Amino acid sequence: MTRTALIAGSTGLIGNQLLPLLLDSTEYDRVIALSRKPLQLNHARLENVIITVDRLDQLANLKADDIYCCLGTTIGQAKSKEAFRKVDYEYPVELARNLKKNGAQQFLLVSALGANKYSRIFYNRVKGEVEEAIEHVGFSTFHIFRPSLLVGDRKEERRGEEAAKIFYKFFGFLIPKKYKEIESIKVALAMLAQAKNKSSGLIIHESDSLQNY
Repeated sequence: MTRTALIAGSTGLIGNQLLPLLLDSTEYDRVIALSRKPLQLNHARLENVIITVDRLDQLANLKADDIYCCLGTTIGQAKSKEAFRKVDYEYPVELARNLKKNGAQQFLLVSALGANKYSRIFYNRVKGEVEEAIEHVGFSTFHIFRPSLLVGDRKEERRGEEAAKIFYKFFGFLIPKKYKEIESIKVALAMLAQAKNKSSGLIIHESDSLQNY
């Protein structure tokens, strides 16, 4: 049976590691990678679709079985709360709605530790809101991954994260497993493994469980 995976955020920290895993997997015959610029990657089963957050109507005709959403930014990168919300809320929700309408059954979302729609922290509140909005879309299976501080080879520097890494290095032994820093590759591996499980309903994966991959 021919199966297609679609990945949004394929150039980010997790997505950049997840894309090769999807291409190497026997689970999919075709992998669609959404990006703002052409990917520097060639593969017989890869289809690179160029799309921008200002043209969400471009999502209307996309079709896939499993959707991997690894989109995410920071207020510092986005420059405003409105721009941040567009990337972390509007784009994932529109992606979910369009692909569900076109037959997708499974959605896998990278969220964040502390996601809560009632949070006073803007970042956590938006993450909680996007989780709820996508849950209401009605996928047969909806996986939410909530990693703690991600570590890996980022293309851009994040000063806050660098400071946190130093803290974890010296005081990590005092921190509960759920809150420890986590390597991004573990999240990528967890996403593919969980997609293969053929589970159903809403499944939330907290950071401590992701450490096992």
